[in-house]
Amino acid sequence: MLISINWIKDFVDLSGLDINGVIHTFSLSTAEVENEIFYKGSDISGIVCAEIKSVENHPDSKKLHLLKVDAGGDELVDVVCGAPNVRVGMKTAFAKVGAKIGEIEIAPRALAGYTSYGMCCSEKEIGISDDNSGIMEITDDIPCGTELKDAYEINDIIFEVDNKSLTNRPDLWGHYGIAREFATLTGRPLKPIETADLSVYDDLPKVDIKIEDELCKRYSGIRFENISRKISPVNMRIRLFYCGMRAINYLADLTNYLMLEMGQPMHAFDSRKVDKIRIKRFDKPFEFKTLDGVERHIDENTLMICNGDIPVAIAGIMGGLDSEIVDDTSSLTLESANFDAVSIRKSSSRLAHRTDASMRYEKSLDPEMTTVAAARFVKLLSDYDNGIRVTSSLTDEYASRFDDVTLSFDKAFVDKYTGIEISNETIVNTLTSLGFGVKLEGNSFTVDVPSWRATKDVTLKADIIEEITRIYGYDNFDVNTACAPLYPVRMTEEKNVEEQIKDILVKRFSLHEVHSYIWAYYDEYKKLGIDVEDNIKLLNASNPNIETIRRSMIPTQLCQVKSNTSFDTEFGIFEIGRVVNGVDENDLCRESKKLGITLFSKTASAEELYFRMTDMIAVVMDDIRHSEVTYKAVEADHSYIHPKNYNAVFCGDTEIGRIGLVYPTVLRKIDKKANVVFAEIDIKSVEGAVNKGITYSEASKFPSIDVDLTFISEKFAPIKEAVAALGSDLIKSISVADIYNSTEGKAITIRLCFVHPERTLTKDEVMEIADKLIADLDSKGIQMKK
Repeated sequence: MLISINWIKDFVDLSGLDINGVIHTFSLSTAEVENEIFYKGSDISGIVCAEIKSVENHPDSKKLHLLKVDAGGDELVDVVCGAPNVRVGMKTAFAKVGAKIGEIEIAPRALAGYTSYGMCCSEKEIGISDDNSGIMEITDDIPCGTELKDAYEINDIIFEVDNKSLTNRPDLWGHYGIAREFATLTGRPLKPIETADLSVYDDLPKVDIKIEDELCKRYSGIRFENISRKISPVNMRIRLFYCGMRAINYLADLTNYLMLEMGQPMHAFDSRKVDKIRIKRFDKPFEFKTLDGVERHIDENTLMICNGDIPVAIAGIMGGLDSEIVDDTSSLTLESANFDAVSIRKSSSRLAHRTDASMRYEKSLDPEMTTVAAARFVKLLSDYDNGIRVTSSLTDEYASRFDDVTLSFDKAFVDKYTGIEISNETIVNTLTSLGFGVKLEGNSFTVDVPSWRATKDVTLKADIIEEITRIYGYDNFDVNTACAPLYPVRMTEEKNVEEQIKDILVKRFSLHEVHSYIWAYYDEYKKLGIDVEDNIKLLNASNPNIETIRRSMIPTQLCQVKSNTSFDTEFGIFEIGRVVNGVDENDLCRESKKLGITLFSKTASAEELYFRMTDMIAVVMDDIRHSEVTYKAVEADHSYIHPKNYNAVFCGDTEIGRIGLVYPTVLRKIDKKANVVFAEIDIKSVEGAVNKGITYSEASKFPSIDVDLTFISEKFAPIKEAVAALGSDLIKSISVADIYNSTEGKAITIRLCFVHPERTLTKDEVMEIADKLIADLDSKGIQMKK
């Protein structure tokens, strides 16, 4: 938000002060000021008020005119000008020879055979508006030769306050609130804002106003007639332009001026089009054309201002095109209202239309300001257009009030929180200057929070401490080492598991940790031919590409792999992130944390890559829970998953995740010559898995016997189950020695290790067990290779 020092000076005497220093203090104590300060008018000089005495058309040009200009000197000045609006008797801004506009110095110049001794300027050329349609027309009674900078407030200092630092300070969204801070920081008195006495109109008829919805907290209105002025005063237009707003017409400019001055948005309706004001929502959606000419979709949650049942404005956001102020408007109905902050913010987001008014309303403005702003409007309107006539009393509908806030504390409370000695007098003076009501009895304070700070800002005693200390100056605090006990924070089991997983995957398997957002990126998914699955969506998402929350981390990682295929011929990535799978019975998101791992290789086969992944999962579970994992084939539950070799991963009887291959069409879009394997593990399930611990047994003194058996089988799992079913204590271990394809089918060679703790085993003992295993597997259709 741009702030004008000239405007601040209307309310606080800053004479004799270092303005840059005051702005710096404001930035330290109240709100962040952007680095650049603008010194308006400092780059122009020698521009005076001049009157055009004669106008002749240039003989050789259809656009140029030959003027004689009275610039306050003894003789008229010859000027060549191409502006379309020149006429005899017109007063304008004139840059004399020697004048400076920016880096340009005005000198006599030949134009189309005639010498011009100066230049008639537009408002844009001298930097006071963006109007470059013609030369500036001065309607005020200013003598010729008067420096324009002496006649108008062209010289000004403008600084910009970061809007984010004003979020919790609705009172600072206008110059008067900023002026209150300046007054407190400089110790200067704050001048009261000049308003009209509206009680003199109490006998006039009321405006027909009715609040029909609780989202409108207060609505004040008053009517005027006989408005003749169409163009705003120059100083008003200059202030609006310096503060980032465009001059429109007198009435629209006046409402904008009041918004920038007091922070209270207002709206002026043409009284010919609005006579019965109703504030309500509609049952059914409809289209509504706003002042900017855009058709907007209004839903049943958007609060509207209506003329009876006909909508004329979106409450707190923008007026309607059909009720706007036009050139022939001479009567108006003024709106000064207060609306529910959350409603305005949500409506603005739904409409994707954020205005200066909505930005202020969504900060929880002070409802007490509506009538004060209306009185200020009447004062300015009558000052600049003394023929206006008020035709109604101030009609004020007050539907909902904020609670009064009173806080009590003692001096010891202040000393405890600040750690320094701040006198009672300083505390009282600071809070009083900021507008708080303060009562001091001994060392006890009772503070009444002013309405403009009680909407959401100051609600706790700690907030009062902040007010005292920020004005006192944080840089005035003594720097002392804090003395407080420090207790170690024990890492949670979930966090401990996550850190262990990361260490294993990085240190042992050289994987790369990546980070991503929780969105299912539609554009990225589309490139790989992956559908965005229906899931929780973000309401009123400004970007449809990120409106859906992901169900799985794997599509995100496949997109990451796609964008890194040129990184190396082989790599792996992992991330521990969050996914959401619909909502529960309480309509709350079913959110969970997952470990996603994806391996990419242009050299390894899919089988080799698959077993690398199983090794990683086995090592992770063995290190963290000292447990084995098993696999069970399941059906593919996502479109990007290959239907074969898709397995659920179990630790004991608990499923902890899934492992699989990428569907061929998706794989080809990633890389036609590569293989990709993925796994997704549930962190909560890993955390909840039983830790079997490490058990130790005495090594046998006697030699072991290894027996290799080869079976025709597609899977190792049934063989392993059959070995376990034997229940033999002599079998120390079982492992896969080899896998190969034979003429009879896929063959798996297993190695059984036999050992006895107290004696040497005989061949007969070993072969008896082996024969039982062979017979058992044969009965299940798994035959031994011959």
